[in-house]
Amino acid sequence: MKNGLIAAGNAVAGMLQRHPHQISAVVAALLLGGGGGAYAVAKLAPDASDLPVREVLEAIAPAAVADDRLPNDFPSLRLYRSDVSRSSDTADTLLQRLGVVDAAAAAFLRKDPLVHQTLAGRVGRAVRAETTERNELLTLTARWAGDTSAEFQRLVVERTPQGFASRLEALPLTASSRMGSGTIRSSLFAATDDANIPDAVAVQIAEIFSGDIDFHRSLRKGDRFSVVYEVLEADGEPLRTGRVLSAEFVNDGKSYQAMWFQEPDSKGGYYTLDGNSLRRAYLTSPMEFSRVTSGFKMRFHPILQKWRAHLGVDYAAPTGTSVRSVGDGVVAFAGVQNGFGNVVILRHANHHETVYAHLSRIGVRAGQRVSQGDPIGAVGATGWATGPHLHFEFRVNGVHQNPLTVARQSESVPITAASREAFTRAAGWQRAQLQAAASVQQASAD
Repeated sequence: MKNGLIAAGNAVAGMLQRHPHQISAVVAALLLGGGGGAYAVAKLAPDASDLPVREVLEAIAPAAVADDRLPNDFPSLRLYRSDVSRSSDTADTLLQRLGVVDAAAAAFLRKDPLVHQTLAGRVGRAVRAETTERNELLTLTARWAGDTSAEFQRLVVERTPQGFASRLEALPLTASSRMGSGTIRSSLFAATDDANIPDAVAVQIAEIFSGDIDFHRSLRKGDRFSVVYEVLEADGEPLRTGRVLSAEFVNDGKSYQAMWFQEPDSKGGYYTLDGNSLRRAYLTSPMEFSRVTSGFKMRFHPILQKWRAHLGVDYAAPTGTSVRSVGDGVVAFAGVQNGFGNVVILRHANHHETVYAHLSRIGVRAGQRVSQGDPIGAVGATGWATGPHLHFEFRVNGVHQNPLTVARQSESVPITAASREAFTRAAGWQRAQLQAAASVQQASAD
């Protein structure tokens, strides 16, 4: 058989040598007629559907990688989770909420004095846990800041070769700016809520423009505002809002603008964009955001049951709400006085007096000097009062005046000549920022 195959091979080789052109033509013809040729070759193999089929199931285990085969600097998996502390937290519930399964860490948190002093039972502190892939604690960090401090506190609990350790750090807050805008539909707070602007910013807006706008009575549906404000961050995470940097409020078609500016050797304040200070001799309201229930006008007295002039403004508010001085002055009287109940009377410059009546408590004494915005007492219902409220009066040379009118007529102080150039540059930047803030609302509306 083998000799026969060798002989056939030699015969084919001889034919190729004697007739190369003829054999090439035959091969080309076969290729050009490839359909038939291919069909003929395919038919030489058995049909796949006729072949026997057998199913084989086999379990294959993945090859284990020994730890010593990994380089020493190979990164292990780290998991991060964040939450906010609650007054009801224990070491176990806090760790459970953070997904930590670590008995040694829980035991340390229960015993550590620094954790007890700064974290246990504290509300609203930003907490972050770093764990291994087995949910064992590597680092626990808690951050918080006060209302006025430029620093934040950071509690760090971390695993060391000797066990867990804790430390407390004080670090500077980082300020960044944000912007927003809104339209009044019902109230300022409702509008800022819709625009995701914090309540603390809404309060500042009302304070800034309180000399020009009565936020208790003068808001109109369709009024709009834009604001640029600070957010104070710790390790890149926002902790609280800071100061309003600039704001614009359009009330009943009239635009009011303001920006923060600090002159050298001064504590700073708010100015209009053309350089006039918004700080006036008197605030328009002795309280923050309370509903005006009775204005400076004739009214039917609820106790005397007859019409008589109401020589002040009543502010309805819960008992205990703080009452503040509307201007710098000296306490002329602090005590009980007839229908006023507990009352404080302040004497200001130019023979001006302000009266704060029906207080639940008095926080100043006669002869004490107070500054604008200082707390002097709290809302109550003492004397002739049908419910908790503040009765507020303004007197000039003993004659009653409308407090809102007097406050708006008090003079403001312009920017000094030495600071004018720096102020002009800052005002140009803030004007552009406010335009950008307003465009955010316009883009959302479109």
